[in-house]
Amino acid sequence: MSDFRQAFIQFAIERKVLCFGEFKTKAGRMSPYFFNAGLFNDGDSLRKLGQFYAKAINAAELPFDMLFGPAYKGIPLVSAIAIALAEMEQNFPFCFNRKETKDHGEGGMLVGAPLQGRVLIVDDVISAGTSVRESVDLIKAAGATPSGVVIAVDRMERGSGQLSAVQEVQQFHNMSVTSIINLNDLIEYLHDHQALAQHLQAVQRYREQYGVS
Repeated sequence: MSDFRQAFIQFAIERKVLCFGEFKTKAGRMSPYFFNAGLFNDGDSLRKLGQFYAKAINAAELPFDMLFGPAYKGIPLVSAIAIALAEMEQNFPFCFNRKETKDHGEGGMLVGAPLQGRVLIVDDVISAGTSVRESVDLIKAAGATPSGVVIAVDRMERGSGQLSAVQEVQQFHNMSVTSIINLNDLIEYLHDHQALAQHLQAVQRYREQYGVS
């Protein structure tokens, strides 16, 4: 596991964004861990989060010309990631959408740079894939090309069928999904950190029951 992935897990635990216990998922499953990106809710957390995304983007060598953040959670994310990349001397334009079309001023649903070229979508997680689907439609409607998605955590668990939500997005839209960490990274981290070892078996059992390769 890359150093930045280990550092991200530690950071998420310290900020109580990543917690262990019993949590009910949208699918009605009892999960032994929970990731709530909404708790990256101060300036320092958001700055560091943007830096982790930037490192994941560079590590994956993703081809893109600009960034897109779907409303609402994608708005601070895309801003933080654009700043983090600029600090690494990689200056990319970015854009985000409104939930409602503005009927005054400049109008429209999009804010920021015009959507053009290869567009990398940024989000926190992929659950049902609705946000990605809406983003792809917006990007294509503008005449641009969705080139991939980058998220914080890939839970690597089955959806309603045999594929995970991430795999469904990859298959349906024929584009890559990159994550800062995935479930395998989390299990490796728990295995290597004695203070958290009591959570390891529960997470491993969850992967055996619901996981995908």
